[in-house]
Amino acid sequence: MKKQPYQLQTKLLHNAQKVDGLTGAVSVPVNRTSTFHQFDFDKYGKYDYSRSGNPTRESLEEVIAELEGGYKGFAFASGMAAISTALMILSKGDHLLISEDVYGGTFRFVTKVLPRFGVDYTFVDMSHIEEVAANIKDNTKIVYIETPSNPLMKIADIKQIAKLAKEKDCLTFVDNTFMTPVLQRPLELGADVVLYSATKFIAGHSDCVAGLAVAAHKEIAEQIYFLQNTIGAVLSPDDSWLVLRGLKTLHVRMAQSSRSAQQIAEFLSGHSAVQEVYYPGLDNHADRDIHEAQSQSPGAVLSFSLKDEQSVRIFKRHAEIPVFSVSLGAVESILSYPAKMSHAAMPKQEREKRGITDGLLRFSVGLEDPDDLIKDFAKALSAVERLSEIGIGG
Repeated sequence: MKKQPYQLQTKLLHNAQKVDGLTGAVSVPVNRTSTFHQFDFDKYGKYDYSRSGNPTRESLEEVIAELEGGYKGFAFASGMAAISTALMILSKGDHLLISEDVYGGTFRFVTKVLPRFGVDYTFVDMSHIEEVAANIKDNTKIVYIETPSNPLMKIADIKQIAKLAKEKDCLTFVDNTFMTPVLQRPLELGADVVLYSATKFIAGHSDCVAGLAVAAHKEIAEQIYFLQNTIGAVLSPDDSWLVLRGLKTLHVRMAQSSRSAQQIAEFLSGHSAVQEVYYPGLDNHADRDIHEAQSQSPGAVLSFSLKDEQSVRIFKRHAEIPVFSVSLGAVESILSYPAKMSHAAMPKQEREKRGITDGLLRFSVGLEDPDDLIKDFAKALSAVERLSEIGIGG
């Protein structure tokens, strides 16, 4: 009888790295070495120098490729190292089409670094397929998607955009950080490369900085490996182990945090102090149907807007549970202020044009009891209403 493939929840634990082939250890060994002895003068072994390949890093790369259904995976020193290295396949004269409310670090790389190499770019609202079609040029080489987008949770139809890109001989890259392979698998929808800040949900414990890329086919994998080895922004063995450790609990963490996020989004959407809630699990989200068709869940990140910066300051001062910081996707809930954190690299005019206002907050839901989080937010929002009426800031 043919063996049935495991579901992803099982594959997170039972994959090619389930046990160490040499010792039987159920945890991947950490190979802290920079170089490898060669036993033959004329024929070198698989590994020679850890920038080019390290057994611990390779274990992570194999696992993420298997989870995504890709040809080859790559582990980098940060999410931006993964994104920028992958985008360096572009050459002088090429054009990049990219989501308009993309992560601020990606915006900075695209607008400040790529033009130095003669690469042109256009930002579009990827939730409108007609805008994507209208802005693909003869020299467009990559269509770059974030879905849900950061921080406004706009939804791009991966399958339709990838189909359109292929018709125009373009590659499709997808930043899947918010969803992870547990909730959304872009390569199965036609994307060529999927990218992650593995610092976030995949590692999940705020204890390492990492990036991942998975290529769907050999040709693009060879290009990314050449750049990974040449640029050298690779993930360390210790951090590779931490990411592998985080993957083992990814499914249960995403399930719990997503359930909580739905409850919190529904609470916020009914509160008088909240102007708008951005979350694809809400009935009023414009592209909820598209997201449901390509994802397993609305996810664990939402954004919501208050009246202004003063209201944000008051809210932050009275919300006790979440960490107020850069980043997301951890076991602890994280409240972020995009205008001065994730999108600080984006000029104010560009932010506001995209709807990233001074009253916008992004919330990454952790593993706390959702009722505790809702009570905490209710108290903070009451303070916003009370103190805003009398003109007192935070």
